[in-house]
Amino acid sequence: MLGTMMEEEQKLVKGGTNLEGSEAKLELTVDEVVEEYVGSLGFSQLVHVLLVSLAWIFDAQSTLVTIFSDAQPSAWRCKSGFCNNSSSSSSTGSVCELVPGTWEWVGGHTSSIIAEWNLICDRRFLAAVPASVYFLGSLIGSGVYGHLSDTWLGRKRSVQLSCILTSITAFATSLSPNIWTYAFFRFTNGFARSGIGICCLVLTTESVGRKWRGQVGQYGFFFFTIGFLTLPLVAYPTRTHWRSLYKLLSLLPLAYSVLILPLVSESPRWLLIRGRTKEALQVLDRFARLNGKQKLPTNLTLTNPSGSSNVAPCTTSEGGERTPNNKENLWTTKWAAIRMVTVMLAGFGVGFVYYGVQLNVENLNFNLYVSVALNALMEIPAVVIGTFLLGFTNRRLLLSVSSYIAAVSSILCTFFSHRGKTSKVHSNHGGSWAQLIIEAIGFMGASTTFDILYIYCVELFPTNVRNFAVSMLRQAIMLGASVAPLLVVLGRLSPSLSFFVFGAFSISSGVLSLWLPETRNAPLYETLKQQEEEEKHNWVSHNDCALELGQ
Repeated sequence: MLGTMMEEEQKLVKGGTNLEGSEAKLELTVDEVVEEYVGSLGFSQLVHVLLVSLAWIFDAQSTLVTIFSDAQPSAWRCKSGFCNNSSSSSSTGSVCELVPGTWEWVGGHTSSIIAEWNLICDRRFLAAVPASVYFLGSLIGSGVYGHLSDTWLGRKRSVQLSCILTSITAFATSLSPNIWTYAFFRFTNGFARSGIGICCLVLTTESVGRKWRGQVGQYGFFFFTIGFLTLPLVAYPTRTHWRSLYKLLSLLPLAYSVLILPLVSESPRWLLIRGRTKEALQVLDRFARLNGKQKLPTNLTLTNPSGSSNVAPCTTSEGGERTPNNKENLWTTKWAAIRMVTVMLAGFGVGFVYYGVQLNVENLNFNLYVSVALNALMEIPAVVIGTFLLGFTNRRLLLSVSSYIAAVSSILCTFFSHRGKTSKVHSNHGGSWAQLIIEAIGFMGASTTFDILYIYCVELFPTNVRNFAVSMLRQAIMLGASVAPLLVVLGRLSPSLSFFVFGAFSISSGVLSLWLPETRNAPLYETLKQQEEEEKHNWVSHNDCALELGQ
């Protein structure tokens, strides 16, 4: 009781404020203000999360558009008078034996880049280059956007910049005259869109109370699912002209960045660590009033973690803005560096499997549009189940179990892939329902793993390096994703091999997650020093309690 009273008194008189003379200063952390005055998750935060999460739609469409634009056409036919084969739906493999110009693709030569630039036979592996360099662009962009959004640009403006550049590079991609120009613009498009996911995730989770962080983070993935699910609907009308698909998709992020994003508030946590305390209070006050709460107390100030002993003092600019000289570094802090490496290794496997399985749908014995639509639908239960379980389940357990589900399903698909390979009848419109269902269940597990890992990473690191940490995870995921297209192309020759490799990587990610600490119901810390001290204190307190119970 005495300790509690002392803590309350410290909040009131912190900084030497006198209780008798003037109105006492009320100094609280952002978490305390959100919980006590704003509301953990009110109407204003729901609208904020909704508006920010819309950007995930364009992230999904930009990433997965190659499923259709880079797809191998399902059938070809002989030109009249050039060959004796009367089939209008023949195996694409046999065209390698024909003289060029004696046959044509059924869907036309502009249906995909493979059809237009003849990326078959000895040129088949060139088809994997654009998708691979796209993820390499995302890898580099993740680091750049992570640094920009943690420093001078902020979360909101990073999202805006990312959306505008995504629009420009998508339109430029539609003008590509050859495979190498196309690959270059896919690289730039990957770089451009990499800021959407990491910044949207952090911008949404930093506006709510700790109870709703996991669920709110999942909402973004739900909109990613919407983007995935709507992609076949957009791609089908443009199925005979892949360039039109890119032009259509380039319009959406530009409209969003101009019309919707200006309505979004910057993260109060980022504003605080940048020394812009007044603006942070204004954002929190706006949230509180829209939630139907009273205006924040006039004597309220926010605890600035930059004032701790491990961080250099703040400097004051000409305009009066306080800018912290933050000397903390994630890679020079031992516990944080070890944790980051573990997260990145797990992320490599997660990215390899999550994006690889989506791109690998063309190696299923089913219509491409049906397969993509089913996989997209499986994202919905993954998000719903993940959101529900995050409320009361340990992150570490949920991450490992979902990884194992993806692994088992992928390995089971190897048997059906072998069977489908031998009985395939020159068409991709039939096939094994059992294989499709098992693959969809595996993708649901991979999707859940992907979603949970991002939420986990947000909770594992403090505000002053959080966006950087998420960007490093993003880089690892993109590195894994950049390798996946090569396996997909190889899967055209041996589908069972591709599914087996996906299963092996899923198992490795599940095992690595066991080395991470649990974060359920843990607070969001502001600095590395603060988190190290608090976690050490909590660990000692936990051990003391365990010893007392043992006695």
